[in-house]
Amino acid sequence: MKTTLRSYSFSIPWNLFLLTIGSILIAVSIKSVAVPHGLVTGGVSGISLLIYYFTQTLTPGLWLLILNIPIAFIGWLMISRRFLLYTAYGMLAISLFIELIPFTFPVQDNLLAAIAAGALLGAGTGTTLRSLGSSGGLDILGVILHQKFGFRIGQVSFLFNVGVFTLSFALMNTDLVLYSLILVFVSAQITDYVLSMFNQRKLVFIISNHAPTIARAIMDETHRGVTLLEGRGGYTDLPKQVVMTVVNNVQQKKLEELIFTRDPEAFVILENTFNVIGKGFSKRKIY
Repeated sequence: MKTTLRSYSFSIPWNLFLLTIGSILIAVSIKSVAVPHGLVTGGVSGISLLIYYFTQTLTPGLWLLILNIPIAFIGWLMISRRFLLYTAYGMLAISLFIELIPFTFPVQDNLLAAIAAGALLGAGTGTTLRSLGSSGGLDILGVILHQKFGFRIGQVSFLFNVGVFTLSFALMNTDLVLYSLILVFVSAQITDYVLSMFNQRKLVFIISNHAPTIARAIMDETHRGVTLLEGRGGYTDLPKQVVMTVVNNVQQKKLEELIFTRDPEAFVILENTFNVIGKGFSKRKIY
């Protein structure tokens, strides 16, 4: 069952579904919240909004599509053809939804609008990036840096936006730029949260005099693999085995009971980990 679900997550229908939902959220953020309040969303969409605000030509959706076309070729050259095709769908979907959405959110306060737009934009961006494509623009650069150097995509977006908002301060009302910075910060946080959703695990180290017994119990009762590491006490200088395993959040309490019923003196370290790739956990995503 788990293998089937992981395989389905790489299927074309599932990826198109993620890109469609993400594109709708991004389009609503831009068209229904950001534009009515004169806010800048950051990244390539932020540049398209700046051009739209100061030229009053075309529409934000068309400017976004025009700016995305040359960036898409970077994805073709540095990532993959499949990534580009999925991303092209995401780019076209966002531009189309921006053109079609007829409503605006009934939010009057600029601060609330910035938070709402940031939450929608982050949720949309994170959803598209859970697919094998993206929404285009800065996401392409984010994926490249994430693959090559392990940068978090939300961090890449936030750092890139320093340049966008330097320009915005020179051209726009200062209050609106500050509200827009809040929008981008919220968006970066939500993007990282959506990307880590359902992937976060607990990395567990167990130092005990009963390591083999605990290791066997973990394998039998939680059906998780374990690794026995050879350690040595810093104070006693005595050899000691360390059990290393990875469990999901639901299994954490059961693991604690399993450990301490066998060794009340065990020393346990639990640490959140963003993602685990391998048998029984996530499958490696290849763009």
